[in-house]
Amino acid sequence: MSFDSVYDPLRGLHILAVIAWMAGLLYLPRLFAYHTETAPPGSEFDAHFQVWERKLFRLIMNPAMIVAFVLGLALIWVDAHRHGDGWRFLLEPWMLTKLAGVLFLMWWHHYLGRARTALAAGRRDKSSKFWRATNELPFLAAIVMVMAVTTEFGHP
Repeated sequence: MSFDSVYDPLRGLHILAVIAWMAGLLYLPRLFAYHTETAPPGSEFDAHFQVWERKLFRLIMNPAMIVAFVLGLALIWVDAHRHGDGWRFLLEPWMLTKLAGVLFLMWWHHYLGRARTALAAGRRDKSSKFWRATNELPFLAAIVMVMAVTTEFGHP
């Protein structure tokens, strides 16, 4: 089996995992906004939000992030071997942009996890306005990342 024959299936699976992860990254802050404005700590509705948020984070977002990350590493490894250029592409501006975006999304994922824990403990550290204002950050990062990869800007 050649590197070229596995690249496209890996890329397709990676994209699907990223879609699942992004769905959670975009939806969880919206749940937080509704949670903070409609469910007082200790209420029955608060308990429902906690279940929804926990399931979204643990059953969808965490596995999707792990699969996207592992498949991304596999794509890097295959790419380093299929063209004969080695690992130099990792220093190309488009790839550095993509990797910076990945680091941001992983940090944001962690931040949302901490916020979920705070809400479950009854703390409302951020307002619904904050969650609505930051809701689109992952999508903005995705725009930059996708454009960097698809145009390979800075590539000779």
